[in-house]
Amino acid sequence: MNILLWVLQILLALHTVTGALWKFSNSAGQTMQSLGAIPDGLWMILGIVEILCAVGLVIPALIRSFGKLVPIVALFIASEMLLFCGVHLASGDPAYGPMAYWLVVAAFCAFIAYGRLVLKPI
Repeated sequence: MNILLWVLQILLALHTVTGALWKFSNSAGQTMQSLGAIPDGLWMILGIVEILCAVGLVIPALIRSFGKLVPIVALFIASEMLLFCGVHLASGDPAYGPMAYWLVVAAFCAFIAYGRLVLKPI
């Protein structure tokens, strides 16, 4: 279980860094029209926080005492994905494909948080 959780954490960290880099090069409206309601300043702050989250997912491999960060970071990323779902729903966009993607990412985050809190803490 520990190996699976580490693999998922590394994949989520890579996913999160990719999302952060995307946020630095594209505005929310350029990413998806329904996310255009997110102000550019908040979009950039989310990018910075995502980089910190990615570090928080993998730093326990080097510094074991930071292991308590992993569930917090995973739940933050899940919350961000749910925020994107809410903004998308509020926009009235009839396409639900992006929501399915965000919900799958949120589910992986919830599994990581549960795994690190209950199944196999670091």
